[in-house]
Amino acid sequence: MQRQGQTGPDGSPAAPAPQERRRRAPKPPSQRTSAVTFAREVRGELRKVAWPTRGEVLNYSIVVLVTLIILISLIFLLDLAFSKFVLFLYNS
Repeated sequence: MQRQGQTGPDGSPAAPAPQERRRRAPKPPSQRTSAVTFAREVRGELRKVAWPTRGEVLNYSIVVLVTLIILISLIFLLDLAFSKFVLFLYNS
């Protein structure tokens, strides 16, 4: 534990290290941005986004739909098998 900095050389608990990162204080109300400035900044950030192409969206959508169909089928078959098994147990 001494190597990890949790205890001192004599075995006593070590003092926590001071935090290097300081949290930013919120802006005072007088320095808040206006709605127009906010909209301008949002628009600028959205321009930096790497948007997928139409083909990528189509491919990803097909993958999701096929995965959903497989999982729904699996859950349906498991539910059917368990229900048949339970009915078999109670009918015996």
